[in-house]
Amino acid sequence: MTTATSGIVKMSSEQFEQLRKIVYDRSGISFEPAKQYVLESRLGRRLAELKMESYDDYIAFLSIGPYRDDEFQEMFNRITINETSFFRNEPQLQVFENVALPELIEARQSIKRLRMWSAACSTGEEPFTLAMQVDRTLGVRLPDWHVEILGTDISERALDVADSGDYTDYAIRSTPKRTLEKYFTTEGKMHHLKDNIREMVAFEQHNLRDTLAAKRHGKWDVIFCRNVMIYFDDEMKQRVINMFASQLADDGWLFIGHSESIRGMDTPFEPQPHPQGFCYRKVV
Repeated sequence: MTTATSGIVKMSSEQFEQLRKIVYDRSGISFEPAKQYVLESRLGRRLAELKMESYDDYIAFLSIGPYRDDEFQEMFNRITINETSFFRNEPQLQVFENVALPELIEARQSIKRLRMWSAACSTGEEPFTLAMQVDRTLGVRLPDWHVEILGTDISERALDVADSGDYTDYAIRSTPKRTLEKYFTTEGKMHHLKDNIREMVAFEQHNLRDTLAAKRHGKWDVIFCRNVMIYFDDEMKQRVINMFASQLADDGWLFIGHSESIRGMDTPFEPQPHPQGFCYRKVV
């Protein structure tokens, strides 16, 4: 069914509940009933592209169609907003660079190995930012260290951007000029990361619901997961926090988004006394 004026396919409450369940079961993202208009507005064009006249057809395509996995990726790209930039939330990153990183470097002197996971990294600005911070902190000592930085996201499209290392003016809007000149080459309005930083980061598709896939990477010294848990319900948030607790080294650091909180949850984490840090460590 479409409206006479807009041509947008209308979504019934029953169709919304079915789509909402598909999204939640596959990604853990929860759309509350008040957000039905979000799904309708963001998927309306997709139905037109597929020449589908109802959401029943689309739900069947997502559920039993031969391209259901590909279409879920397409749908996910349309219903989520990958809002990020280099050096986003500078005060928090200063806590990472000036407090957490030096402490970990001191603690890892004997093995000279650092491992960092940027979960739900979108188009890669966050893990590349961490790589720059590690580079300038270790400086001439960097070749003696084995640094692993993994960026993961559920969106293949976002990871394609990350793999390219090419970014727009908008992505580097919070990047200091000296940092931009040191780590990027610029042509017109596009900025390309230099190879030494790109080579420090690996990317992999990962759904935060998949705790088994997370286990195969072993323990991490630092986990960043910012501005994604706001989309989770309590059950999914608890699941993700439990996964992070399992995969974080006993002296590791967890950084979350400034609008997120794990207070009141059953976790082994305690907040650290760093203003604007939004960071936690395990109680062991």
